[in-house]
Amino acid sequence: MSETNNHDMQRDFASRDELIAYVREQFPTASNRDVHVSETVGGRKAAEVALKEVDPSQYAKSRNFLNGKVTRLSPYIRYGVLSLAEVRDFALKNVQNPNDAEKLIQELGWRDYWQRLYAEKGDGIWKDQEEYKTGYAAEVYATQLPADVEQGTTGMVCIDSFSHELRETGYLHNHTRMWLAAYLVHWRHVRWQVGARWFLEHLLDGDPASNNLSWQWVASTFSHKPYFFNRENLEKYTNCAYCQVCPLYGKCDFEGSYEQLEQRLFPQAESIDKRDGSRSFERPKKRRR
Repeated sequence: MSETNNHDMQRDFASRDELIAYVREQFPTASNRDVHVSETVGGRKAAEVALKEVDPSQYAKSRNFLNGKVTRLSPYIRYGVLSLAEVRDFALKNVQNPNDAEKLIQELGWRDYWQRLYAEKGDGIWKDQEEYKTGYAAEVYATQLPADVEQGTTGMVCIDSFSHELRETGYLHNHTRMWLAAYLVHWRHVRWQVGARWFLEHLLDGDPASNNLSWQWVASTFSHKPYFFNRENLEKYTNCAYCQVCPLYGKCDFEGSYEQLEQRLFPQAESIDKRDGSRSFERPKKRRR
């Protein structure tokens, strides 16, 4: 609930700094909880600038890498500043071969799918759609976010960096969301709902449909197996940005092959197929009906 009435809100400001100061004054509770302000600029003009910078072909080739050519359009789409159809039309108009826009359009399609599912299920997206495929019952998972994860003090450079980035920027790369979600659910045994709420508290593009059902895909309550990763996967898609400077390198929780990690993480589960770590956080590979 707002701490002030919308009709009383000032709407014209001389600068962004003046706007930020005003919002902090009007919403002291939120300001006291977190003082970080994202560098992402809102509004239609900023959205149009961001859209013009999108390269659909490069997006398809590099989107899984943290330094890849992702669009950063999600906050504008989340709040209706840009429509899915508008982004689709832009993508098709700016490629020589329509196939070069296919991957981007697929992701727009998944976002639309999540929204339609949300319209059907409503608050049901907060409930496990299926049982966990991890060998553990839902009751085993913790209902509180670990303080060291929330504060970025686990000692693992990657996880701590992801936590700080989430709180300080309001944005995480798609692959980063996957890794952080998998770490919380499968390594720390935290219920996916806890992580989903944490993300929604900070993400500028936080959308209950895409967010919750993606967390369920990682957890395996909306897919036929859990998503997990190893250090090799992390190094590949981050260009070793975190692992090589981590004091736990060579002895962290992510060491080992997928087969070895499967045995450690899910000793009571049925055999889990190898994960390749390249699938989208927001796209289930297969679901049971």
